[in-house]
Amino acid sequence: MIKGFGGIFWRTKNLEATKKWYSEVLKIDLENWNGTMIKPESRNETIFSFFTEDDSYFPTEQQVMLNFQVHNLDETIHHLEQIGVPLEKDKEVSEYGKFTWIKDPDGRLVELWEK
Repeated sequence: MIKGFGGIFWRTKNLEATKKWYSEVLKIDLENWNGTMIKPESRNETIFSFFTEDDSYFPTEQQVMLNFQVHNLDETIHHLEQIGVPLEKDKEVSEYGKFTWIKDPDGRLVELWEK
């Protein structure tokens, strides 16, 4: 029945600052309608997963966490260091891939993942 995700939508306290941050930090080209189309690449998958209210994987006061799949996490971390975006957690390597976390201007934890 479900074909895929149609979008991710949320409110922000400062639209222009948030758009600028996502454009500069994650290099997402946002259009004048305040969004963009991210077209999945071959072998890219979207995970839909639930967590219990007290799970410590991401902050309990945050109801939803964004996870962006990246081509090369080490290059991404280098980019973040160059523009002064601190990592919220050191790079983690597991059987699921490589991960790191940053915070956006509204304080949301954002996960970056190399599969």
